[in-house]
Parts: sequence; C-alpha cells; structure tokens
Amino acid sequence: MIGVVLVEPEGPANIGMIARTMKNFGFSSLVMVKPNITEESYSYAVHAGDVLDRAIVVESFEEALELFDLTVGTTGKPGKGFIPYRVPIYPWELRETLEGYPGRIGLFFGRESIGLRNDELERLDFTVTVPTSGEYPVMNLAQSVAVILYELTKGKPEAKVRSLEPATRREKEELVGAWERLLEALNYPKDPARREVFAKVFRRFVGRAVLYGREVHTLIGPLRKAAIKLEECRDAER
Repeated sequence: MIGVVLVEPEGPANIGMIARTMKNFGFSSLVMVKPNITEESYSYAVHAGDVLDRAIVVESFEEALELFDLTVGTTGKPGKGFIPYRVPIYPWELRETLEGYPGRIGLFFGRESIGLRNDELERLDFTVTVPTSGEYPVMNLAQSVAVILYELTKGKPEAKVRSLEPATRREKEELVGAWERLLEALNYPKDPARREVFAKVFRRFVGRAVLYGREVHTLIGPLRKAAIKLEECRDAER
C-alpha cells in the first residue's frame, strides 16, 4: 500500500488537485498533517471528493510517520554538498526500489512555502527529487505529486514475497540501535561527531535496503552479541 502524506499543506486548492491526481493514477490513501481543507478543496478535487472524505488527518509529523513501514521524503533542493546519509534518488529509481515491497509506504510531501524541513527529511528512509532546471528547480506541490505518482504507476509494487513480512519501523529502529551500541562498544570512530555520521549512514542504508522482519532479526542478533562481548571485555579491564 502506498499513501500520500501532505505535511501542513497551505493551499486548499492544492489539496483538492492532489486528491484528483491520486484518483487519476489509482491511489486512494491520503494522510494530512494539519491541513487547511475548505470547500475550495472539494471544488478542485472534482470527482475525487471521496479521497478527501477518507483521508486520515493527524496533528503531527510523528503521528504520520507511525502509519508506515517505509517512508519517502520529497525535496526540490537536494543540496550542493555531498551528504552521504541523505543522497536523493530519482522517481524512476524509487519505482525500481519499491518493486515487490508489500509493506506500508508513505510518500511525504512538504509545505508549499518551505517543503520538508531538514530534521523531517532525516527521519525518512529515502529522499526523492524530480530533476528540474537549475534556473527554477522547485515545482508546484500538486505537480510534483503528479510526476512521482505517474512514475510509480509504470510498475506498481506488488507483494511478490508473501512468505515474508516487511520489517516494521520499530524493528528497523532496533537494528539501528544495535549498530549504534556496537559502535559505542568499539569506541569507533573515537570522535563522537563522526560516530553520529556512521550511525546516520547506517540508518539510511537500512531504509534503502527494503528489509523484511526475518532479515532484520537475523542481523540484530550478531550485532547485539558482539556489543555485549566487547562491553564485558571493557568491564573486565577496569
């Protein structure tokens, strides 16, 4: 299941146009964080008013995050510098990555004025960007939704691996936590700031890997045991 998440959308008309676009491409799951829905929204939705009627409205970014197993953030400003744990991919790469994934996927779109904040993007598993002209790179919200949904319909993900359940957000957080504990036990890197970067890179890797629950628990076990052994050795030396 793929859901569209609008984080604090500012324009009632855009909300309606996005609902219409979703129905155009066969998507029906809409989540909104503090939306400004008016009669204008329904006017622009035309025959997609039912998408608005069924939409889930939440009060915080955190609440929206908890509804999905895999999350994708959209941005029109991927950045000039190289940030290894937040390298954006293109919509067609996203389609290929999500192929066969049976879990709950959330496509997060930001505010019309400022988009998603950096701290919000860092909480998401992927960052996707639409390649546009450098002269005017930022697209209208409804247009960016249309482009990404169009790309995804070229090969809608289907649950090909039904014998495995997708890793939940909590399971993936446990895996990241096990990695962070191992780094702490190793005291590697010694610089805490660099260690935090290592943790963020791993978090991004976990998101991109599209893991299943059984795989995550297979990885957590050895990481935890290694950390415990190192902690025991360190305590014995004291």
